[in-house]
Amino acid sequence: MARLKIGLLGGSFNPAHEGHRHISLLALKQLRLDQVWWLVSPQNPLKPTVGMAPFGDRMAGAKAMARHPRIRVSDLERRMNTRFTVDTLAALRRRCPEHAFVWLMGADNLMQLPRWHRWCEIVEGMPIAVFNRAGDGAGGGHRALAGAAAARFAPFRVARPAELALSPAPAWCFLFSRLHPASSTEIRAKEA
Repeated sequence: MARLKIGLLGGSFNPAHEGHRHISLLALKQLRLDQVWWLVSPQNPLKPTVGMAPFGDRMAGAKAMARHPRIRVSDLERRMNTRFTVDTLAALRRRCPEHAFVWLMGADNLMQLPRWHRWCEIVEGMPIAVFNRAGDGAGGGHRALAGAAAARFAPFRVARPAELALSPAPAWCFLFSRLHPASSTEIRAKEA
């Protein structure tokens, strides 16, 4: 089997929106990935259960939004019974050692990464691509780059995103690109 380069975009997808798709398409192109997998979380430990749509609805919404043959929507976290990203990524590396994975996240998550369970193990275990987000406000990407996670792992920032998937961890890049305004929080607020 050929070694696939796969981007992993985790989240609640509550609901999935064009911003998720936008980041995925950027990742496919700029990181030269073969696929992007959307890992729909049964329940993010950092988010409240109040207002969380049922898992089946979020999966269905993500599948409807993906609309691309190289974007796959997955319930792997639910099937593997993992709660934390660090455990999900470790399980994926064990199950699929033939693939090269890259964790995909928005700049907002880079800023809050030190709040994640065993966050240093995430960075040390898998290359990470960070995308600027419209919701980060003016200079949001720059604030994320000045945050604790970026500072701690600054020596491991790679200059060529296309090489990230095959780089040994820790390795990460920050992608400044055209911003997409979609936000799950704003979508839910409008529906309320």
